[in-house]
Amino acid sequence: MTTIKHVDHLAIVVDDLDRVLGFWRDALGLPLAGTEVLPEQKAEVAFLPVGDSQIELVRPTDEQSGTARFLAKRGPGIHHVAFEVNDLAAVLLQLKSRGVRLINEQPVSGAGGSQVAFVHPESTGGVLVELCQAAEE
Repeated sequence: MTTIKHVDHLAIVVDDLDRVLGFWRDALGLPLAGTEVLPEQKAEVAFLPVGDSQIELVRPTDEQSGTARFLAKRGPGIHHVAFEVNDLAAVLLQLKSRGVRLINEQPVSGAGGSQVAFVHPESTGGVLVELCQAAEE
């Protein structure tokens, strides 16, 4: 059975990371935990912790990436919600066996050495869902 640990992060696609940090970090006072360029995801991300979760700001680094297409079509805004799970491979098998449409049938590399996979919005009621498993320490 799926074991969701908690909401890991809420991702927001942005066109200008520095400008948007002016709100989240400077105006709201959220600490910036760090930034990272993710070549496999074709994005630069910034994480701002909020309790046990984070706000993830995502800036596309390639005009052909999914986040760039999202930005061009819808503009900046909420992109996906991510849930941390205990065993990502097992959760993906469980979802696939239930006919859930997956964008990633196998985990891919995410920020901070994590493994991630996305569930298609067709199966979730219109929300892009990311499932992530933290890097082993």
